[in-house]
Amino acid sequence: MSNFSLKNKAALISGSTKGLGFGVAKVLGKAGAKIALNYLNDRDTAERALKSLQEDGVHAMLIRADASDPEQINAMAEAVEEKFGSLDILVPNATPDQPQKPIEQYDEGFYRQMYEFFVMSPFYLAQAVLPGMKKRGVGRIINITSEVYHSSVPNFTAYVAAKGGQIGWSRSLATELAPFKITVNTVAPGWIPTDRHENDSVEDKNSYLETIPLGRWGTPEDVGNAVAYFASEEASFITGQTLCVNGGRTPW
Repeated sequence: MSNFSLKNKAALISGSTKGLGFGVAKVLGKAGAKIALNYLNDRDTAERALKSLQEDGVHAMLIRADASDPEQINAMAEAVEEKFGSLDILVPNATPDQPQKPIEQYDEGFYRQMYEFFVMSPFYLAQAVLPGMKKRGVGRIINITSEVYHSSVPNFTAYVAAKGGQIGWSRSLATELAPFKITVNTVAPGWIPTDRHENDSVEDKNSYLETIPLGRWGTPEDVGNAVAYFASEEASFITGQTLCVNGGRTPW
């Protein structure tokens, strides 16, 4: 549980009804934030996620929207503002499948999909929430990126390129929005097993675990704690930064 208070704040997390996104939502909710969960597919899972937060006493809502569609994103941001009265914290997290392949096996469409999710989606989301944040004179944008940009993972060029673009975009936006007291930071998780990794081999998991200096797997809540820090008042003088949450695999 986070020790940072987010009472009276409202957070929108895209792609947040399972995996890392739901871990972030749980931590921010327990820190006092009102939570807007977003999903596109699998309504049953989404409704279970909403119920879980509500049972923990979190003021939460559920919105179905395509996080790569600007019209749906604008409608989603308006719905959050209308229900909660503000939208103070934005966490772009939605992601498609990320197969690892030699570069010869990727195609143009897949490269474009990576760009759409990790550069264009955060762009659309930021445009949708910034009018309210600027009006209130404060805001937090925390992008969920990945350690892959820092660790140069092979056979992953499309994903690494898109995540690199997301980090660069965040740094530029941080400088642009600093005069408005809006901070922009990124959290870069390592490989944290969630439902999307259930078919990964034991050999691959063991090999990765051996490279983690702290000697344990990270959890979605570990990522959520980092996001909660960047979202808090305690981080009001920190912007344009990337925090790797990977047990020390990338210490720079």
